[in-house]
Amino acid sequence: MSVPASLDPDLLRAFVLIADGCSFTRAAALVGRTQSAISMQIKRLEEVLGHPVLSRAKGGAVELTPHGQYLLTRARQMLAINDEVMATFRSPEIAGTVRLGVPDDYAFGYLPPVLKRFADTHPAVQVDVLCEPSEDLIGRVRRDELDLAILSDHEGEALNATPLWRGQLVWVTSTRYAPHRLDPLPLAVARLDAQAEANSGCWARAAVRALEAAGRRYRIAYTSSSQVGTHAPVMAGLAVTVSARAWLPEGLREVRPDEGLPPLPGYGIILVKARHAAQPVTDALASHIEDSARADARIARAA
Repeated sequence: MSVPASLDPDLLRAFVLIADGCSFTRAAALVGRTQSAISMQIKRLEEVLGHPVLSRAKGGAVELTPHGQYLLTRARQMLAINDEVMATFRSPEIAGTVRLGVPDDYAFGYLPPVLKRFADTHPAVQVDVLCEPSEDLIGRVRRDELDLAILSDHEGEALNATPLWRGQLVWVTSTRYAPHRLDPLPLAVARLDAQAEANSGCWARAAVRALEAAGRRYRIAYTSSSQVGTHAPVMAGLAVTVSARAWLPEGLREVRPDEGLPPLPGYGIILVKARHAAQPVTDALASHIEDSARADARIARAA
């Protein structure tokens, strides 16, 4: 019985690097090898598979063959599993509990894959997650009731914070209806109370200020204790809201610049750590969140 050939992770990594950069030269520079060495790796990969995976187009650009297109997604998956296993067995065992606070809108769109990857690589660590608005979480961090918190950037100005993301606030409307065309404009906002109005970084307050500066009439049609709670009336076509660009659920869309609503300011997401956080589990999760944010930023730039 013949043993089937196996795929060397180094060959797959060279292939992915070339596919990502459309260049043998860039791939060679990233791994510190010569272009001829990278070319030999691809030749060996094609010999193992029995099919070409890359081809040269006019002008010297590198393109994927149909077999290469099939391989690319699976190569990424195989490398991710390989790296995850190696990291797990090479890293010292870390065990314990880390308490993480996060606003529900970030928890809904950003956190699940981050926590899944962390659980895969740190199976002995328990992560307890508390979802509350940023202004509530910051008090818990200061009182050492949380080890880590993901916050809007204006909430952590007095703490030692690590920036995770910078983006643009956007107006959000329904994909089926057009509440953004109503006058006065109906708004669904989170916690537009005296405390929020005193806070210039609040998303709801940013929306109100933008409308008032543009002379656009509006009314507060719906309020919620959370940002995610504003999505239901927007989906129903009863209001518009303000949100982060990256995390819109199905049924919502950005209002285009040509649809008449004024521009909104940027926003940031930060990671803060309590003074007496549990160690080293807190550092492990913090590093994982930071690495995930950097990876997401690279994906956003490439999109």
